[in-house]
Amino acid sequence: MKKLILGVALTAGSLAFAQTTGSSSSPVRFGIKGGMNVSSLSNDAGLEDSKSKIGFNGGVFANIPLASSFSIQPEVLYNNLGSKVTLTDVNIGSNNYTAEYARHLDYISVPLMFQYNFVPNFYLEAGPEFSFLVDARDKYKSTKNGSTTGAESYSLNKDNFNTFNFGIGIGAGYYFTDNIGLTARYVAGATDIYKNNNGDAVRNNNFQVGLAFKF
Repeated sequence: MKKLILGVALTAGSLAFAQTTGSSSSPVRFGIKGGMNVSSLSNDAGLEDSKSKIGFNGGVFANIPLASSFSIQPEVLYNNLGSKVTLTDVNIGSNNYTAEYARHLDYISVPLMFQYNFVPNFYLEAGPEFSFLVDARDKYKSTKNGSTTGAESYSLNKDNFNTFNFGIGIGAGYYFTDNIGLTARYVAGATDIYKNNNGDAVRNNNFQVGLAFKF
């Protein structure tokens, strides 16, 4: 709870700072963004077949100019992370059968990105990301020749996971117009997602790509 309050306080402080910079020649811009996640877990309890999982992200941001080429961008995002594991993949006669599960870890993420504009429309960024777990579940699926034959979803006990997740992000973006831009970011997790883990730390890793719209 203290870490959740810290993340909210950082965002609120940045937005409060935004209100005091309104007289800048480059005004504060608010916006919305969303896109695709390609996420994985650094080590999933010895499951060698762990693969990347496709997810989504979406939320709001404020871009706050600090100087002619520098700005800070706090965001609040809903982030669907996790990984996918193939349990079986066999051919029997002319038929192919697969069974897999995807671990879905949903977070409220608060990135705080420091951006440098090489040109007005293109920037590089880096900064911390504070995330707070809101849901954890496994989704199982079996297929025959590519067609789904069964699917189930199970909620996981969140008490087995660390509620707080910290990561470091680097990325870039390009605005095609004054309002619409393409964004890309990689976030490397620095904290173990599990509590009381006696083995190697299991960390979130995520590549994001999407669109941003400034009002």
